[in-house]
Amino acid sequence: MKIGLVGVAGSGKSTVFGALTGMDVSASHKTHIAVVKVPDPRVDALARLFQPKKTTYAEIAFTDIGGGRGGLDRAALNAMREVDALCQVVRGYPDALGSRPQPVAEIDALATETILADQEVVERRIARLQKERSDPLELALLERLRAGFEAGKPARSLPLGHEELEHVAHYQLLSLKPLLLVLNVPEDEVGRPPPPDVGLAAAARGLGLVVLSAKVELDIALMDRAEQGDFLGSLGLTEPAQNRFIRAAFETAHLVSMLTAGPDECRAWPIPRGTGAQRAARAIHSDLERGFIRAEVVSWKDLVDLGSEARCRDAGKLQTEGKHYVVKDGDVVHILFSV
Repeated sequence: MKIGLVGVAGSGKSTVFGALTGMDVSASHKTHIAVVKVPDPRVDALARLFQPKKTTYAEIAFTDIGGGRGGLDRAALNAMREVDALCQVVRGYPDALGSRPQPVAEIDALATETILADQEVVERRIARLQKERSDPLELALLERLRAGFEAGKPARSLPLGHEELEHVAHYQLLSLKPLLLVLNVPEDEVGRPPPPDVGLAAAARGLGLVVLSAKVELDIALMDRAEQGDFLGSLGLTEPAQNRFIRAAFETAHLVSMLTAGPDECRAWPIPRGTGAQRAARAIHSDLERGFIRAEVVSWKDLVDLGSEARCRDAGKLQTEGKHYVVKDGDVVHILFSV
């Protein structure tokens, strides 16, 4: 999964990027990219059980998308289109001149910019379809999107069906991408709930929200792991921001982790929530989807508690499922397929 970090100058976006990736980068208008492994205690538990040759965690590619003080330029907009989800960093502390933070205004400003950028894409396509007099179904869908944009509504807030979402996926609409908010607060507000107006703004827009202090979290990320625990405890925190952010990002992007386990490899596979077993098999290999016969499924906890698939089968915990079975977060799945 690719997540793009965006934010106005002074929001601390690049410091948040450093806190999430462990990279100490200076704020600039350049785009920085880093891939991090997703911590997963379930994979750790399965690896202890199977002692596999290889242990593989899910990965997230973070992109620190540059942008000037005057808003998002064309390069930033293009970089945003290339990611799977967006994370907006908003300022929760006075700036260098002492000006009070306006996080809700920043949230609204990004929403407006992305809606206007999407409206431009949609209107160009509408004009072309009208000229060619082709695909009335696509034209009707785009007209609905345009009406929503004119009303100030992002595409993610519109009631689009699964087939409609697949139909517009190639437009890479910015306001359709999952969006997670990060409120960057000063050190003395670490561990506090967000201000009511920010919490209400996130809830009203259906957006995830993580509160953190980027400077503190960057210090934690750059520490030796042995030192992190004591420092976190002194701040009243139980884990670094990276862990909290990743859980929120998965939730925002509607992802779950399908697991596979055995002596060769224990691995987490991110898949969209609600994915059927046959479609989920594609994450492992396209051959498994094409030749899908059935899936053997067991909860990771049952597998760890009972110690083997055989014992899970004897206890009725391992089930055989068909192609329409919806894979749940933490399911350990073994795909049976024909060549």
